[in-house]
Amino acid sequence: MIIHGDVAFMVLSTTLVLIMTPGLAFFYGGLVERKNALTIMFQVFIAIGIVSLLWIFGGFSLVFGDDIIGIIGNPLQFFAFKDITYTIDLKYSETIPFILFFMYQMMFAIITAPLMTGAFANRLTIGGWIKILIIWMILIYFPVAHWVWGGGFLSKLGFVDFAGGAVIHITSGFGCLGGIYVLGERKVKNEKGPFNLGLLALGGGLLLFGWFGFNAGGTLAAANVAAIVFANTGIAAAAGMIVWLILYSMHNNKRASFLEMIVGAVAGLATITPASGYVTPLSAVIIGALGGLVCFFCVEYERKKWDDALDVWGVHGMGGLLGTLLIGVFANPKVNNISAGINQFLIQALGALIIGVYSIVVTFLIFKVVDKIKPIRVSEEIQRKGLDQEFFQESYETKQE
Repeated sequence: MIIHGDVAFMVLSTTLVLIMTPGLAFFYGGLVERKNALTIMFQVFIAIGIVSLLWIFGGFSLVFGDDIIGIIGNPLQFFAFKDITYTIDLKYSETIPFILFFMYQMMFAIITAPLMTGAFANRLTIGGWIKILIIWMILIYFPVAHWVWGGGFLSKLGFVDFAGGAVIHITSGFGCLGGIYVLGERKVKNEKGPFNLGLLALGGGLLLFGWFGFNAGGTLAAANVAAIVFANTGIAAAAGMIVWLILYSMHNNKRASFLEMIVGAVAGLATITPASGYVTPLSAVIIGALGGLVCFFCVEYERKKWDDALDVWGVHGMGGLLGTLLIGVFANPKVNNISAGINQFLIQALGALIIGVYSIVVTFLIFKVVDKIKPIRVSEEIQRKGLDQEFFQESYETKQE
């Protein structure tokens, strides 16, 4: 039976997840130099159009279609809205229309690959990114989402991921390493810091705001668990923010940073995401704090090792990995019937390992093949004058001239 309160809750949650993609665009756009802001915002926004069409024409089927040997869903089962009804499909929810489940999951698909764009900032062509986006969704996101959420082999093993720590954050946060390896370091790096703190604050605020729907909507109902997930989300963000800010201050002569405060909150959120529906609020404090602690030092490490321009691996990749593992440490069966223990921890570790390695290797191959067909790295000259002048009519720098 359709419950109108659940429908309203899921419409709101779906909208909140959607708004995170523009939020990510603004956040990344404020972080890079002015001359590259339009390019990275375009790379994020374009996913709304491309991924939505992929989702309609086969993507949803590959994730939630009937399982084929534990690897992928039936690609034709829901192709082009086939059997996507406006009533209930009991396999997915007992209280909301199937089309609403379809739309909610589409918003998750939209934001995943764009998370990687921060790692490749200022050195990837528009055409190259569009090709990579399409292939990456087909070869990585759709299969992995099926393994975890669509009845694939990892879900059958008992692996759980409540709201995307593995499906979204590990795939993008670890997959980006394969792309970085192919692209190499930027020839021209941003030495001035964020060009627009206002844009960064707007984007960060939208991400924090939308994350409540991102996590709590995973319940698919306005129920008791949704309230716990909602609380866990806000609590972990706060803990991650404060721990990160303290660590940053200790490493920088007791000086504060508005940017680092937001990044710390995002680290806490990325870490709580997979565990948000399985732990108590007190555990969420610990998980958020650990997210701020571990991700901070991972970012410090990666800045010395490779050129992940906006610290995607350190925050999203390692946050998602840590939260996925901590389900085996903090899961409380009174919350959602999942118990912590060595068995669950090992299952979580195995699933995270498989997803992480698969994402790195396949992303590397995607970048390598697309680059062989047509070079995807912009020249040093374009990096110096800015990608916006090369790719966009609306370039601020061009108008100033």
